[in-house]
Amino acid sequence: MSIDTKFIGKTYPTHTYEVGKEKIKEYAKAIKNNDPHYLDDDFAKKSKYGKIIAPPTFAVVFGAHLIEPVFMDKELNLNMAMLVHGEQELEFFEVVKAGDAITTTAKISDIKNKEKLDVISLELNSKNQHGKDVSRGTYTFVVRK
Repeated sequence: MSIDTKFIGKTYPTHTYEVGKEKIKEYAKAIKNNDPHYLDDDFAKKSKYGKIIAPPTFAVVFGAHLIEPVFMDKELNLNMAMLVHGEQELEFFEVVKAGDAITTTAKISDIKNKEKLDVISLELNSKNQHGKDVSRGTYTFVVRK
């Protein structure tokens, strides 16, 4: 059964993520990025940012909270056993700093029904507590039929 294209444009409740300094450090270590902007408090204090900042790809951490509601959406009725991650594209704007509160919105931006699979795309937009864009991501998932 195909995913109904009537769900293109469907939005999900926003999520606010408070960025913790230790989470940034854990993420930087996990991706093996030893940039002192992400790990060294003294260095970061003296930098133009004045505190620890997050690697740009940290956007996947605060964005992940809005992917689960799509997967669990009973209306979409996605076959999770047949779903695989297709790709993701990220754009970065403002630097994310420790202590920021990042609010993310999600909407289904596209659904394509093909012969043996469906492709569903989710667009995530994230802003900081000052209303400035920090990232935009498109996450694409493939559901085999």
